[in-house]
Amino acid sequence: MSGHSKWANIKHRKGRQDAIKGKVFTKLGKELIVAAKMGGANPEANFRLKIAIQKAKAANMPNDNIERAIQKGAGGQDDKNYEELVYEGYGPAGVAVMVNILTDNRNRTAGEIRHIFTKNGGSLGETGCVGWMFKKKGIIVIRKEDLEMDEDDLMLLALEEGAEDIETSDEEELRVVTAPEDFQKVKEGLEGKGVVLSSADVTMVPDTTVEVTDQEQAKKILNLMDILEDHEDVQDSYTNFDIPDEVMEQL
Repeated sequence: MSGHSKWANIKHRKGRQDAIKGKVFTKLGKELIVAAKMGGANPEANFRLKIAIQKAKAANMPNDNIERAIQKGAGGQDDKNYEELVYEGYGPAGVAVMVNILTDNRNRTAGEIRHIFTKNGGSLGETGCVGWMFKKKGIIVIRKEDLEMDEDDLMLLALEEGAEDIETSDEEELRVVTAPEDFQKVKEGLEGKGVVLSSADVTMVPDTTVEVTDQEQAKKILNLMDILEDHEDVQDSYTNFDIPDEVMEQL
């Protein structure tokens, strides 16, 4: 999980900065439109839309913007035909990289993503080349400083609600891991007991990680992931690097 947690934490901080610039709202709006277009405007009957709304609210996207995007998608007012694609490849030091794409121009996006990989020490691979290394999981993050109950009580509560695992090794955070289908139940169960969540998302988690101790290689990996995240058609990105804390501190 270390590869997931470090990159997820970096993205979480970056997301807050991007939200200030309104950058993240464009991507969130696109996801809301597609979710509503595919499954309707009722989040209780459309799990993908429910998750998209939660992400938008977590990023402080204005409610009016959220509603407009949902109505645009559900009402067929958006004339763009978005394709959902997954690009897979390798970054510096051989780390695995997966990128979720929403695009209205497959050829343009493919060329741009390939260029980003090549220019930044990576290579775009064939479909399935790294996908087998990742599993879809629900990840709920709780900051220890926000926890008002004993950690053992939290673990018991999470397991009773259907969590698969609770990771406590991080000095600052606890991570509750769920199957995707149990994510919403566990999340709502914890919130119902007053547990404050730092973040909650269904994401892709690597089975194994690649330790990167070389500072230059680590810098190149982070730069590649950063540039991918900045691309307008990239909705999310996943990787399996494990950069030791001491190297991260130097960066």
